Amino acid sequence: MEAIQTHPPTRHVGLAMLGVLFGMLLAMLDNFIVGTALPSMVRELHGMEVMAWVVTAYALTTAITTPIWGKLGDLFGRKLMFQLSVAVFAVGSVLVALSPSMGLLIGARVVQGIGAGGLAVGAFAVIGALVPPRDRGKYQGLAAIVIALGTIGGPLLGGAITDALGWHWAFLINVPLAALVLIWVGVMLRLPHERRRARIDWLGAALLSAAISATVLETTWGGNTIAWLSVQSFGLIAVAIAAAAAFIWWQRRASEPIVPLEMFHERNFTLASALATVSGIVMFAAVLYLPLYQQTVQGASPTASGLLLLPMMVPIILASLFAGRRMSRTGRYRAFPIVGAISSVIGAGLLATMTAATPFWLTSIYMAFLGLGLGLSQQMTTTIAQNAVDLRHIGAASGIVTMLRTLGGAVGVAVFGGIYAAATGGVAGAALPVAATGATSVIFLTLALLSAIGVVLAWGIREIPLRTTNAAPAAAVAQR
Repeated sequence: MEAIQTHPPTRHVGLAMLGVLFGMLLAMLDNFIVGTALPSMVRELHGMEVMAWVVTAYALTTAITTPIWGKLGDLFGRKLMFQLSVAVFAVGSVLVALSPSMGLLIGARVVQGIGAGGLAVGAFAVIGALVPPRDRGKYQGLAAIVIALGTIGGPLLGGAITDALGWHWAFLINVPLAALVLIWVGVMLRLPHERRRARIDWLGAALLSAAISATVLETTWGGNTIAWLSVQSFGLIAVAIAAAAAFIWWQRRASEPIVPLEMFHERNFTLASALATVSGIVMFAAVLYLPLYQQTVQGASPTASGLLLLPMMVPIILASLFAGRRMSRTGRYRAFPIVGAISSVIGAGLLATMTAATPFWLTSIYMAFLGLGLGLSQQMTTTIAQNAVDLRHIGAASGIVTMLRTLGGAVGVAVFGGIYAAATGGVAGAALPVAATGATSVIFLTLALLSAIGVVLAWGIREIPLRTTNAAPAAAVAQR
């Protein structure tokens, strides 16, 4: 039996991490760049009727492929899979920029979404393999900064590039950035890799894809494209349930399951996964509906509404940095998601009380409570989940948590979109701010209730000591 590596496998952890986080930034930026570039894309390619699919296709393939990328990283090497996902994302970006029609554009967004699914989970899995849980808090704040930069910088960068150069360049700019990530990671990153016989669970991947696709399509189309009580709606629900049941049945029998179900026997992993789902819903909904409220009700411009998210984003960064450093220093972490969930309840509850007369400064205070809550809990869920499983399942664990966070956000936004559309549809003039305020109140009251569930989930987390090494459970380790 060869010696097991018990220390970070590179002398330049910070430099290696920089390249990995920059790769994550690519996906985050593109997730929000498209919002400001989309009107120009639709006008040029004449595709208003299928506009939503530009976003949905990307989000759907990202959610579907996230756990698959995570498992492939466990099998074939996390560095290799991260580099491959960067390359696929770059190819997809080129295809998007060169698309001559909406149909080809949507297909290109599928390719781009496949790559994006590997970027986020690959970054978290690499961090998990590179840094022991006890020391991981030092770096989780950097991930929070990346998320905040992508969330705020995406719309601003997309708008600036689209105005100056055209929407094509909003995607072509990904190519040199992706090349930089590939070179940087290739030179700086060294990871231990356990030699394992690679078996890809294609059936599991297909069943998981069917379950996720049917779920996202039902929440996206339900009440809009199709009626909730229609045959199509019931059909999608039946497909989602049947595919999910078949997936669970097969995962118990597959030799290399996409989702090793034994991980859910660990209480902390299950609770962290559920908490990640809640935080994903809260984060995505807040980022989407706060600017919409500020533009529709408070009269802010699109650019100003992006900047007005800073009172939420800055606390996310500061709280995540504080929690990460404190966790690394003391080894304790249970209090952070509890306090974070409570703060989210307060923030969302206060935001639900907003009216047309609520001033910007008061909205900012409410947003700060929500940002504090997300900062204390969102990144912590990944560390808690990773600490609860063996190193050989780090990729799968990171993939599941990331997928649930993304899927929760996508489903939540779709459901809230139906609520918002129902409240504001056909309303114009002076009545629109009143209708929008009512819809926003319902959305944030729902987020407050979900955050209260998050308090219960966080309370159930046990203070399992954080590992101080990344010792692999198997014998053979090779440098990759």
